[in-house]
Amino acid sequence: MANNIISSLGGGSGIDTVNLVTSLVEAERAPQEQRIDRKSEELSAQISAYGTLKSALSDFQSMLSPLANPNTFSARSVAFPETDLITPDSLDPGAQTGSYQIEVLDVASAQTLVMGSNSDANAALGGSGTLDIQFGTWTYAGTDPDSFAANADKPALSIEIQESDSLEDIADKINGTDSGIQASVMRVGDQYQLMLSSPSGEANALSVTGNDDGTGSAPALLQGFNFNQSGQSASVTETQQASDAVLKVNGLEIRRESNKMTDVIEGFNFTVNKASVGEKINFSVEADSSVAEQAIRDFVDAYNAFQEVAENLTGYSRDEENVLVRGDLASDSSAKSLVRQLRSSLTSEVAGLESGFTALTNLGIRTERDGTLSIEESEFSSAISNNFDEVADLFARKTSSENGYVEVGMGTRIGATQPGKYEVEVTQDAAKGYLTGEAFDAATLFGGGPIDASAGDYSFRVNVNGTISSIIQLSGTYANAEELRSDLQSQINGDDNIKGVNAAVDVRFDEATGQFSFESREFGQDSKVTLSLQGADMASIGLGATSAITAENGQDVKGTINGVAAFGSGNVLLPELSSDAYGLNLTVSPGAAGTGPFDISFSRGVAGTMDSLLSRFMSNEGVIALREENMSNQLDGLEEDRDELDRRMERYEARLSAQFLAMEQIVSSLNDTGDSLEGLLDRLPFTAQN
Repeated sequence: MANNIISSLGGGSGIDTVNLVTSLVEAERAPQEQRIDRKSEELSAQISAYGTLKSALSDFQSMLSPLANPNTFSARSVAFPETDLITPDSLDPGAQTGSYQIEVLDVASAQTLVMGSNSDANAALGGSGTLDIQFGTWTYAGTDPDSFAANADKPALSIEIQESDSLEDIADKINGTDSGIQASVMRVGDQYQLMLSSPSGEANALSVTGNDDGTGSAPALLQGFNFNQSGQSASVTETQQASDAVLKVNGLEIRRESNKMTDVIEGFNFTVNKASVGEKINFSVEADSSVAEQAIRDFVDAYNAFQEVAENLTGYSRDEENVLVRGDLASDSSAKSLVRQLRSSLTSEVAGLESGFTALTNLGIRTERDGTLSIEESEFSSAISNNFDEVADLFARKTSSENGYVEVGMGTRIGATQPGKYEVEVTQDAAKGYLTGEAFDAATLFGGGPIDASAGDYSFRVNVNGTISSIIQLSGTYANAEELRSDLQSQINGDDNIKGVNAAVDVRFDEATGQFSFESREFGQDSKVTLSLQGADMASIGLGATSAITAENGQDVKGTINGVAAFGSGNVLLPELSSDAYGLNLTVSPGAAGTGPFDISFSRGVAGTMDSLLSRFMSNEGVIALREENMSNQLDGLEEDRDELDRRMERYEARLSAQFLAMEQIVSSLNDTGDSLEGLLDRLPFTAQN
């Protein structure tokens, strides 16, 4: 239809009405299309500019991480000599500084037992029952093991053995525990033997007892694994004794169960390789402020790089030909406000710091007229050399407490915590659940010689924090209450039920009162210890089924923060949800209650404050994301405007075409009428003709 109309145009008047219509449509479209194009280009340029701004902010933020980390300001260096006696492993931030001299007197070794000879490593042994393994210290009569004292801090093991188990199966079961024992099967001649290696250390030697249940085809096989105080099986050989590493550090003798030293010099970890009595290694650990100094200089350079980008985007700059160029975000109030806030945070005092260095200007960092930062070298060097702790507080996050019983930590929501001081009062200390046995006369009980628990009924169950143990049977020989205490703690903490929920107790014996006590290692109202199903002989050690045994559950810490009740969980006190202090956590040691109100404080430091500000700017709900979304919506709206303009121009073109078609029809009709009139004049009478 349109083609027919267009082809009809110009047919009668001789005017090029097709081009005329096109020109009129283009003239009508041009100003509106130019407005859309101009706005679209402007928005696209702004979106691109925000991308550049966001990239610059991200680059700057990456330089804040070292400054926000307190470890940057506690870097250490060590001058360690070449030696094959000791290998330095790591130097942690905050390591104890000083000069040290180490002499290696002995290295730690692991006890090794070889047992269970068989001609086939994978053949069923025929034994059934348990292998009970305890850790502890052996004393020797010459080279022969004589007496064993259990290690109360190492849980005992009970390995279930089935008739079908081979030496390889037993090794796998032992290795499947988290005990640190290494089990393997070794071929010696034409026989295979089980080899057990304990963790290194004198107190980590092994006592092994085979308990046959009599149902296997080899009813006494497991007794052949015995290596305990009652006797050692002839088929068990101790090929290496357990021993401690022995060092002299600055003349002080130190013993450790491992050759890897992680707590001899705080923060300096090293491995002892061999002993060399008389040979002394001298070295020093020193504070290294150069790491923090470089991080501060990198921070200044990174900010200046960002400042240049921001100035070009939000202000005016000159191009290579010295022509003044207006930034794509020069009229964008959100971008300019963002840059202003960032600049303001640099010149403001750090919230939460009331003394020392509270602003960048205190250590010689100045803001120039063009917005960049500069360092006044003499003032900066003096601050680094003489006030390094104050410099650290200025940049890094910091918590403090006026109460020595309370340690302030930072949780995952620390980003929302408001810097400043908070008044805290602890109104109730946290406590652990405990049980106290009946008093008994230990001197009389052990006066006649060691107690052989295997000859009596020393069995019981223990409930720790709501988890009930299996029946625990004492079967050792105890020369005194201390040996019995160690075995009680080892057996309870080694029970599969108790160990399976990561519960544990500390067993103590009070010589003054003659009482055993059991204390859970957890704080809180769910912490408790109770005994049940006590065997008949448990009464002889004050742990029988009697009302004289007392038990008390633990309790959670209670207190207030800024006068508002805080939430206590065990020994941790948490601020009210969504309060200004939310994100901090207070670990409270017993003794804090009754000390009265005290202050804690929190500061983000310059780096933490700026990092938080940048994270807020660049979050999914931040100003940049909102502006990008708004501009993207405007671009979508412009595309809709462009589509509507196309539709409107199509209608306009059709209207013009129809009007010109009507005109051509009228002209054509007039031409036809003219032709008719011209012939009519020729036929009129009395009309002269030339």
